[in-house]
Amino acid sequence: MSSNTAIKKAKIEAASKAFDLVCADIAPDKSISHRCAMFSLLSDKPSTIHNFLQGEDTINSLNIAAQLGATIERTGGEIVITPAERLSEPDDVLDCGNAGTGMRLYCGLLSGVEGSFVLTGDRYLRHRPMNRIVKPLRSIGANIDGREEGNLAPLSIRGGKVEAFRYESPIDSAQVKSALILAGLQADGVSYYKESLLSRDHTERMLRGMGAEVNTIEESGSINEGWIEIQPLQKPLNPLNITVPADPSSGFFFAVAAAIVPGSRVVIKNATLNPTRTEAYRVLERMGASITYQEHENIYEPIGDIEVIYNGKLKAVSVEENIAWLIDELPALSVAMAVAEGTSDIRNAKELRVKESDRIASVVKGLEACGIACTEQEDGYTVTGGILQKAVIDSHGDHRIAMSFAIAGLLDGMEIEDIACIDTSFPNFFDILSQLTSIDRGTGR
Repeated sequence: MSSNTAIKKAKIEAASKAFDLVCADIAPDKSISHRCAMFSLLSDKPSTIHNFLQGEDTINSLNIAAQLGATIERTGGEIVITPAERLSEPDDVLDCGNAGTGMRLYCGLLSGVEGSFVLTGDRYLRHRPMNRIVKPLRSIGANIDGREEGNLAPLSIRGGKVEAFRYESPIDSAQVKSALILAGLQADGVSYYKESLLSRDHTERMLRGMGAEVNTIEESGSINEGWIEIQPLQKPLNPLNITVPADPSSGFFFAVAAAIVPGSRVVIKNATLNPTRTEAYRVLERMGASITYQEHENIYEPIGDIEVIYNGKLKAVSVEENIAWLIDELPALSVAMAVAEGTSDIRNAKELRVKESDRIASVVKGLEACGIACTEQEDGYTVTGGILQKAVIDSHGDHRIAMSFAIAGLLDGMEIEDIACIDTSFPNFFDILSQLTSIDRGTGR
């Protein structure tokens, strides 16, 4: 960033007392909102989405749908997406903003669509690795190119028919899985996908709800046991009619707040309780927080309320399993580890290095600035609990780093630089946080 560019920053004051907060306005789920914009293009009828996330990243996915020929109508909190008879070539590049989900999933979708497409993003997204999807997509006939032989955006896609495949992923990633499933729906035969640990399964749930045949084979002893079978589409899918639930990953910041501020309580309303999305809450329970779940409905996703109550000083924990289920929450969980008794350990989390920032390095550097002892490893780090001290934190343009250290600021204050990134996923984050403490938002040079 040039010296002439203003950098938005926030000064967080320590919370003066315990809080009792009911969060009915946690940001709608980002992962599901992205998928609503894309999956609606696979139908031939209008899809109706309530509570779509109005963040920069998800709005970019919606805008791309419009560039591909869809008509977007907004009425209050409702969005109706009417797909074109066929997806059309846009007359401009497709801007994914800061969203790796948007770029990687659109790569899979557009690989099977006749036409020429260019996907780009902001300066951070243009430096995130894309080979994890480009290589497997190329292996089934997709024509994709970009900087560093297709590893970096902008990515150019010459879409067309893709081949049926059998792909066992070396990494457990919902983005890789979703990109391959979207390609498989347009392939010339039945495709199969496998991962060692189930990653977020919103794609499978939503597509099945729309009528797609995307199923995990459970037949014991079968050659395909444990594989996801993807039948190519024979006709357009049914339209979506969905209310996007609250994002448990966004709610987790305030769950951590309740767990570290003595005497506090928070209720996160109407969140998805999908087990691939609540693992971080389970870890926080293991650390000593009191957490309860109450399910209200289960159509596309199980939805309900999550209550978190302070239950005394937290205990250190080791996190090395189900990493794909809590990868986005690890920065916030690290704040809880920073005030816990003992040394916590995170392993098998190399995926953190290819997020909006290198989150292993970003978390360790930030916690060390706050006086917390950390040791960085290639695939994780250790955190020895202590007393969080006020510091100046560079978010590196990463919304989860910015929000995690803003929560840490509830204990002794904090100054967070480059907070504009928060608008990409949780536009009202500071509005909720301001109910707990005072915040000075401004710009610096």
